[in-house]
Amino acid sequence: MSFAVLNIPICPLRKEANDRSEMVSQVLFGEHFSILELQQNWTKIKLLNDGYEGWIDAKSYTEISAPDFEVFKNSKPHLTSSLFSIIYNEQEKYYLPLGSGLPHFINGTFKIGERVFQTDTIPSPYEFEANAFEKTARLFLNAPYLWGGKSIFGIDCSGFTQLVLGQFGIQLFRDAHQQATQGALVGFVSEARLGDLAFFENSDGHITHVGIVLLDLTVIHAHGKVRIDVLDDMGIFDKKTGKHSHRLRIIKRFF
Repeated sequence: MSFAVLNIPICPLRKEANDRSEMVSQVLFGEHFSILELQQNWTKIKLLNDGYEGWIDAKSYTEISAPDFEVFKNSKPHLTSSLFSIIYNEQEKYYLPLGSGLPHFINGTFKIGERVFQTDTIPSPYEFEANAFEKTARLFLNAPYLWGGKSIFGIDCSGFTQLVLGQFGIQLFRDAHQQATQGALVGFVSEARLGDLAFFENSDGHITHVGIVLLDLTVIHAHGKVRIDVLDDMGIFDKKTGKHSHRLRIIKRFF
């Protein structure tokens, strides 16, 4: 099996090997993955961080050795913590979205394959602290909803929760129903606290949405855009419409 790391700021992860296929997620700079299959200009991969599979453009990554992959797999992650971080060397300069990986990071220097970069960013993950956590979540306010998106320019509900909690050392799965299998159960809405994840179900009882609990029983979530709404025993209440937009299923705690 071959291994690789993404070497561009962000890349669509597609369901099938063509540009018109559904984007199921996005791969960020510095993310590592296994190569499962090659097909003309496309590569099927399995991401190391959440096990997600899909197809990416074959020009968007650098292959690495199995020993290098194992070193990264067993080392502490370092992620960019600003909406945009600059990395550079003598030949190149990139602007990376929040949550990008900085492999083999030491004192502002890191490597992608044999390419060495520098950055002035202070990488996460951080220890959980309420104010810092809420500030990070609020960075994404008004970001437009995008199915499969994982950046300020477009993000979906579970991509949002995955990025925010990742800044504080919690590795979530990619989809809402997968994330609902993680964490510790919170018995009642009244017991929810900042940093918990609230999960919501559709009319068939399937978990299809997730948001982050803030103070005063509000929830920040990606629905049309990243927004803050009221959380109650029934679900998410939209004050503008006077109706509930999502039906609450469970709340999970990670800190």
